[in-house]
Amino acid sequence: MALNMFVIRWVKVGFYFILSSFLFACKPPAFNQNEYDWKLPKGFPSPLVPLDNPMSAAKVALGKKLFFDEGLSFNQSTSCASCHQPQFAFSEPKKTAVGSTGQRHRRNTQSLVNVAYNSNLTWAHSGLNQIEQQILIPMFSENPIELGITGHENAVLQRFEKQNYPKLFENAFDDSQATYDKIVKALASYVRSLTSFASPFDEYAYQNNDGAMSDAAKRGMELFFSEKFECFHCHGGVNFTQSSQHENQRLDLRPFHNTGLYSVDEKGAYPVYDQGLIEVTLQPHDMGKFRAPTLRNVEVSAPYMHDGSLATLDDVIEFYAAGGRGQGIANPLKSPFLAGFDLQLEQKQDLIAFLQSLTDHHFLNSNSNYPLASL
Repeated sequence: MALNMFVIRWVKVGFYFILSSFLFACKPPAFNQNEYDWKLPKGFPSPLVPLDNPMSAAKVALGKKLFFDEGLSFNQSTSCASCHQPQFAFSEPKKTAVGSTGQRHRRNTQSLVNVAYNSNLTWAHSGLNQIEQQILIPMFSENPIELGITGHENAVLQRFEKQNYPKLFENAFDDSQATYDKIVKALASYVRSLTSFASPFDEYAYQNNDGAMSDAAKRGMELFFSEKFECFHCHGGVNFTQSSQHENQRLDLRPFHNTGLYSVDEKGAYPVYDQGLIEVTLQPHDMGKFRAPTLRNVEVSAPYMHDGSLATLDDVIEFYAAGGRGQGIANPLKSPFLAGFDLQLEQKQDLIAFLQSLTDHHFLNSNSNYPLASL
């Protein structure tokens, strides 16, 4: 039964890949990638961008309007921003997401901070590595339903022939006609633009501002990068996640890990409703593996883990100090980096202070006041 479930999910994902091949078969417009200003700090690497969807300010502007528009859902009740809320680093303060029909999903909404740098997308899929592919899932998925466009394609598309959308499409693509190919590319361009590198940690580490971080945060940073705590093994690099690619790093480091959150049968199995990467690869050693997310702006993106089962940063640190949770501590498939460690109260407070130093208030404030729209 479990194997059949895996196969069904894999067939559905295969459908999205086939659909994407049709959507992206058209000749790309002749934009110059170098015209887009990422506004990155000096020395920071640029993200990798598909050749058939180069960045432009016009596409980002169109994508932003689409992202906040409830008209993109079949019943005009839900936008991308309904779940990816800017004030929460484009995540949401719920254990798991709820789609446009009220259907509750099985996974926590991931932050979109620096998603342009992700080598893999979603919580547990080794084959989704372009944002254009991933966006098709919330748009057209039927189980679970998110935006629910399938079966309503023409009605939804007609909504973007009104107001100032034709002008925005013209600016972005030299053609005022709305198509799903253009919508996907514009949305992908917008979410790629959501870069966040102006936290107190960045000022301290890259701008040589010794006063940007508190003493507690500095002590927490030493613990974070220590071999005793080993946080940096999965949450390292410029984006604090092993799941990173950019112009200076093109290797896929397989950033999926079993953290010992569950072991329902004492053999390492996760609950049948969500068993992680194994659902895609069908490889037994991938049971319970999920992608290590970025820790940038992690202070505001609670709750945590793929199922939202850890409510606070305090809970997360206690979880890792214990080497897992409940029976999951003895999970035979657990990552070797999850051995647990002794933790003093002051050390936990210092670690939290360091994680809070990764909050980019300029990024959060500059994105938090965009109104939701409905056609």
